[in-house]
Amino acid sequence: MYEGEPPIEFSTKKQQYKYAGTILELLSAIDLSCNQLTGMIPPALGNLSEIRGLNLSHNNLFGPLPSTFSNLKQTESLDLSYNNLNGRIPSELTELTALEVFSVAHNNLSGPLPDRKAQFGTFDESSYKGNPLLCGPPLNKSCSEGHSSGPPSASSSEEEHGPIDMGELYISYGIIFLATVIVLYINPYWRRVCFYFIEDCGITCYYFIVDCFRKLPCFRRNI
Repeated sequence: MYEGEPPIEFSTKKQQYKYAGTILELLSAIDLSCNQLTGMIPPALGNLSEIRGLNLSHNNLFGPLPSTFSNLKQTESLDLSYNNLNGRIPSELTELTALEVFSVAHNNLSGPLPDRKAQFGTFDESSYKGNPLLCGPPLNKSCSEGHSSGPPSASSSEEEHGPIDMGELYISYGIIFLATVIVLYINPYWRRVCFYFIEDCGITCYYFIVDCFRKLPCFRRNI
């Protein structure tokens, strides 16, 4: 039980802690989670090189992760989950050798994950979940999937949508033809329009063929 002033709650390393007394003088961290913050993350936060924890989770932040976060050399916990961040995770973050907990889960990040070296080799899939456009280890999605150049081939189209059922195709054409016949039979206006169209097409084709024959040298000599 705490005496005197009430304790201060702080979320870090995926845990909720309470601090009170003289230990607060040694605590160097920022918890701005669940504050409905909007806008982009200020790159100047990367200048806070002495903080041990930074929690910006459960807000409405968007834009890229600042590469200046690579200056947070003393930070042990960096939680940016449940925002609307996009773009790639900066590869410079692998320089954070003191980092024990890292989470960018449930954002809109994309592209390959940073190399699994130093502390980033210890983070599992839970650090990145909820970002369907991320790829690479430790995720089960390879970065080579779905990134081939050029138009899709017929085989890839069949794999995606399944083989074409010719029987269903013929049935569809038959239904369209039958529906057209029924409409022309019931509606005299469209029947007349259709007949006039066919007649015009026939006359146009006739004169086109005659004109082509007249241009032939042998046809002109016979005339």
